[in-house]
This record gives sequence, structure tokens and C-alpha cells, in this order.
Amino acid sequence: MVVYLNRYTNMVQEYYVARVREAHRRRLRARATVKTREDVHRLQKEIRAKIRRSFGPFPERTPLNVRITGKLERRAHTVEKLIYESRPGFLVSANLYVPRRLHAPAPCVLGTCGHSPEGKAAGFYQSFCQGLVRKDFVVLIYDPIGQGERPQYPNREKRCRLGLCPEHNMVGNQQALVGEFFGTWRAWDAIRGLDYLLSRPEVDPTRVGVTGNSGGGTMTTWLCGLEDRLTMAAPGCFVTTLLSNMENELAADVEQIPPRLIEFGLDECDFFIPFAPRPLILLTQERDFFDQRGSREVYRELRRIYRILGAEGNVRIKTGRGTHGYTKELREAMYGFFGRHAGVKAAAAEPRLTLEREETLYASPSGLLVRHGTKRVIDFTRAGADRLRARRRRLDAAKLKSVLRKALVLPKRTHPPHHRVLTSYRVGRRTFQNFALETEPGIQAIVTMPDPEQWRTPVPKGRRCVLVVPHLGAADDLKSPKLRKLIGRNVRTFAVDPRGIGQSMARSCQCQAFFSPYDSDYFYSSYGLLLGEPYLGRRVHDVLSTLDWLASLGYTDVHVVGRGMGAVLALLACVIDDRPTKVTLLNGLLSFHELTQTPVYKWPASLMLQGLLAEFDLPDCYRALHGKLRVIAPWDARMRPMPPTQARRRLKEMGLAKR
Repeated sequence: MVVYLNRYTNMVQEYYVARVREAHRRRLRARATVKTREDVHRLQKEIRAKIRRSFGPFPERTPLNVRITGKLERRAHTVEKLIYESRPGFLVSANLYVPRRLHAPAPCVLGTCGHSPEGKAAGFYQSFCQGLVRKDFVVLIYDPIGQGERPQYPNREKRCRLGLCPEHNMVGNQQALVGEFFGTWRAWDAIRGLDYLLSRPEVDPTRVGVTGNSGGGTMTTWLCGLEDRLTMAAPGCFVTTLLSNMENELAADVEQIPPRLIEFGLDECDFFIPFAPRPLILLTQERDFFDQRGSREVYRELRRIYRILGAEGNVRIKTGRGTHGYTKELREAMYGFFGRHAGVKAAAAEPRLTLEREETLYASPSGLLVRHGTKRVIDFTRAGADRLRARRRRLDAAKLKSVLRKALVLPKRTHPPHHRVLTSYRVGRRTFQNFALETEPGIQAIVTMPDPEQWRTPVPKGRRCVLVVPHLGAADDLKSPKLRKLIGRNVRTFAVDPRGIGQSMARSCQCQAFFSPYDSDYFYSSYGLLLGEPYLGRRVHDVLSTLDWLASLGYTDVHVVGRGMGAVLALLACVIDDRPTKVTLLNGLLSFHELTQTPVYKWPASLMLQGLLAEFDLPDCYRALHGKLRVIAPWDARMRPMPPTQARRRLKEMGLAKR
């Protein structure tokens, strides 16, 4: 039985729990100093500015080019089926619910959908639209990207062939490379929908609500911090604390990870502080996977802020008795709350509803906007990457090092890192020794040395060794005949598992597979983004610290061999650190740009640094190492072997002869 693998499966989880706990404590200490109206107003201004920094700039407002494609006539209301352009060529399908007996101008509500394949036609969302319109509200509800009529990769059943949420992550992770945030795109669709809603003559622009559940609760939360025209809000089944999600290993969708939010001292609660003292009700469920302890903490903090502003009665919380979902109990709480604050004299009880078939609510003839001329997110990402590539200048070695250090947000290194000598073990006929290098407080990079009897012997003549940076783990790569042949015989060899790889590969989140859209690698990459400390940078730091350790042992002729994901880490580390004398990359990625050009890729989110392509791409790094670099059998965007002819052509284009 092999007992040596995965010794450190909780290490990365506990590291990030500690980091987020400390940030949470700092934030609470800062908020405790807010005691007067002036303090609140100052804080609101500061938070608005930080939210805008996190979300980045919105595009310019362009013509909506609204097309009303049909109308349903019902006894108490009508439903207009419409399509608008939130960006030129980017179509959004929506339904507008209008009361038949309209007392204009009427209050209105923007409805935001949760993660349902049917989008605006899902039962929960049709229900609140019908409930509100029967209480004399005008309601606009739209399909989010990837839902309803807007799948980016549809299958024959008109659903996302990748799966609903994985599609969000597929397009959102790509956008990070060009400096975009998928949540900003989602919010802009909503804001442009609000533009149209407020243009309708039936609507009173002084009574404007927003509500949604789950992913729609996310968008409701973000809009409270981004949109000043809203006068009341009811986010459902989302609001808690980032610390709760971290501790509970709850991975979130890419649109729920605003870049640098924790670094800026913010949490989910902070999207409502600029919204105060406008009416707000938090809708939660007793048995939701979003932690109610965090929801209650948010509510207590908001009550204090509203109390300072003299409007404590404007903030409420309603906790239902069910599981995750916009149930009738929560909808009725929302109806009553919105009705009171909009001056609508209607009972909170939900009337009897008759839900429409999904096809009946289609705004497009086929129910798929991709068949009717819409651009897809990938089209914008491709174009953005091409623009950045045309604009980028080649960097000399010194400038490239500086750019990499800044982009990776590398921590300071202690030379050399302290190490632990762990017990040796046998696998088959081979004996191995592990060393745990303390690269940061709470983090160990695990180094594996085959044939450890050499450990107590002097550094070999020539001070030569090989450092392997593996794809998924040193144990696997050291068994590879191809890699062993590449290293050669009688060469002192070390292999490092950076954090989250090999022996510290976490058993957290969904515990499915490393490349699963919601498993540990994506989860810790998300929190690295929130903290403003890229997970990729921390792994490169572990490789650099290992080079420090080898130097401290007396090795001056270090051959670095990277494979797969490890090839990317090795490449970046060896550009920053001149000490390696030879670099061999096996099964590496040739450019990040190619990840933006294909709809479906395999490489993980942890490699996709926010805004990376504005500064550099991997060909810059390859050229910087040209004199000591060997590239073997590169992989394509889907981690498949690149055909040799294509590989030779690509390397030639990069100014590298294939060796």
C-alpha cells in the first residue's frame, strides 16, 4: 500500500481560510469605526469607487435596437417578447410583463434569473413576474448569458452542451486573459435592460425594484452597488460572507468572483452600504447551501448602518423554511415589502398562477439567439485578444522580468526556505525521499528525490542536478519513461510539487477531479483573484523558492524540466530567475492567446491571469530563454499533442527552432 501520497491535502485550504479570516477581521475592525452619518457617507463614496475598480469600466451606451417580436394576451396582463442589444451585435432576449388595468405611471421591477437552463421561463422566475404584474408592477426579465435563449454552445436540445454553470466558467475564465470580468458583462446586460424598462411610458422612474434568486441574487447584489436608479431591492439565496463560502469549501461561479474584492477590503455586504438607506430585504432559506450565519452577520451590519442613517425600518431579512430556491414563501415576503415601499395597496399573498410553456415565451423564432445573428462572448474575447496582441511591444529581458513579477504579485522570498526532511519510502524497487520546503507561513512545497542515499553524499562534481516541475504530481512524472529518458542516468534529480499539486492536491470542494469546473484548483484560483494574489504567482513562487534551496545546497548547474502545467510554471520561473543553466519544456502551452481563440479549452483557470495579455504572452518568455531552451511535443488548447508540423511552424513563428 502506498501511504506517502497526498500528505498535505488540507494545506492549501487552511492557508486560504487563514488569509480570508484575517481579511474578514480587518474589514470588521474598519467598519466598527463608522459611527456617524458623515462616516457612512464617506464610506459609501469609498466603496462605490472600489466596486468600480473591481468591475472595471462599462462599455459606452449604444443603441438598444429593441425589437418586439410578439405579445401574449392574458386576462390580467400582457407579456411582450423582445430582443435588445446590450452591446453592438450582442442580443439579449427578454419578456416585459404589463398589467392590463394599468394605473400609470406604475412601479417597475427588473427581474434577474438564477442558474436555470430555462432562464426567464423557469418556474420560480415566471412566478414572481406574474405575481408582481398581478399587483400592478411592470416587470422586465431577461435571459442571462448561457441561459434560456442565450446558450453560447447549444446542443440539439437548445441547452448548453457543456452544462449551464461550466459554460459560464468556460467563457469567463477566457475573458480574464483580456482583462474582462464576466460579472461586469452580466451586470451590463441588466443595466441595459433597466434602460429599456425606464424608457417605457407606463413606468414610474421613482419606484424601481430589482430582485432575483441564486445567480439572480448575485446580480441583484452587484446592481445595488453599481446602479443608482434602483429604489428597492430583494436579493434571494446568495448573500452571506466570503469567509463562510471559503470555510465551507463552496466554489462560486466566475461572475461571483469580483477581482481584488477582498484586497480592496470589501465583502458581499458592501454592495448594500452604498444602497442605504433605500429599502432592502434579504431573502434566505434555512437549508440553503449559502451559510445563514453569514447572512445574519450581513443583516446585523446593515441594520447598524441603516440605524445611523435613521432608516432602520428600511432593511429586513426573511428566512424561509425551505432549501435553495425562490419559493412562494420568499416571493410573498418580496411582494409585501415592495408593495409597502412602492405605495401599492395589494395583499402580499400570491394569486393563483398559470405558468407558460418555455417555447411560448421565446423572443426569437427558434429559441436560440445564436441562430439569429447574435455575437457570442467568444467573438468579443477573440477580438479583444487580437487587439492586445497587435498593441503589445516586445519586451527585453529586464522589462519582462519586471512585468512578470508585478503580474504574478510574487511575495518576498527567504533565502533559503527552511526545510523538513521527511521519512523515506519505497515504491516497487525505488526508494524516495521527501523534503517539505516552507515557502510561506502555512505552505510547504514538497520536493521528491529518487534514490535518497545520495542525500547524505557531497554535491556531485560539476554541482549539477535536475529539477522537475510536474504536470499533476512528482510521483507520476518521475515514473514516466519519457521523462526519465529525457533526464538521463546518474543525474541527481529533484521534483517539486508546488502548492495544490501532487502531495498537496486538495481533497476539498466537489472532490471530483483536478480539472472539474468547480473543484479545488478553480476554487483557490478564485480566492487568489479576490485577494489580489494570483494562485499562479504563488505556484511560481514555490518553484523559485525551490531554486533558492538547491542553490543553498551547492547546486550551480540546474537543469529545469517542466511538463504540462509544470512547463508553464517552469517557463515563468526561469525567466524571472537566471540561475538555471538549461530549461526543457515537455507538453507545454505555446501561448495564452490560443486559449482565447477556441470555444472550448482544457487548461485550468489557475493559469489564466487577469489582464495577462495586455502585458505579455508566453512567446515573450520562450524568446527570453532561447539560448538555453528546448521545447518538446507541445500541447494545444485542449491539452492534446500538437501535430509535429504545426508545432514546428508555431515555434518558427516564435523565433525558435524546434529541437
